[in-house]
Amino acid sequence: MGFFSGKATVDGARVQAGRTSRHSSGWMQMLKHLKSQDSLRILDIGPTSASNINFITNLGHSVYMANFVEDAARPEFVRKAAPDEDAKTVAHDVNAFLSQYLDFGGRTFDVVTLWDTADFLPEAFLQPMIDRLYQVMEPGAQLLAFFHSKVNASDNSFSRYHLTDGDAIDMQKVGGHAVVHAYTNRQIEGIFKEFASYRFFLAKDALREVIVTR
Repeated sequence: MGFFSGKATVDGARVQAGRTSRHSSGWMQMLKHLKSQDSLRILDIGPTSASNINFITNLGHSVYMANFVEDAARPEFVRKAAPDEDAKTVAHDVNAFLSQYLDFGGRTFDVVTLWDTADFLPEAFLQPMIDRLYQVMEPGAQLLAFFHSKVNASDNSFSRYHLTDGDAIDMQKVGGHAVVHAYTNRQIEGIFKEFASYRFFLAKDALREVIVTR
């Protein structure tokens, strides 16, 4: 984790230097929000990007970086289930994960960019993570999330999302993590049930986008 403050075509997307640029209505809406506000505290979840840090701080905001997919894959958070336990629900030490990686030292946030983290996390971690994010978001804070519509789609690679000053984001494959679960819209609504509102955005590819308001 870290805290920073200061200052070719495939299906309609261009490919350059290992990156694929895709239109994102959710990012376009979030960018308008970032440009209309001052001194926001942003939690950017995913592989660290120096360009993202510079982009956000140049807008006058501060940013805290975290990568929960990499963190959750550490062996210390996996334990063997006892004979009388359900391996799917107890194979992960959720409390230890929350204590180590979702303790923000009293910081609260105005914006969270979750990207597609939810799809790559073990299911046991998902709702506890969302509940903790709810606790550290200010009233009225916004969260941007992407969800894959299929588990085994060819473009489901774990990616770094590079921010741009427009209606697109650049995606760059960075690891071998697999999509664990593809959530339906109803399931997504349930995940964010404690939040005040949510807005889905239509997309032409296999990613669905939602902005959720605390």
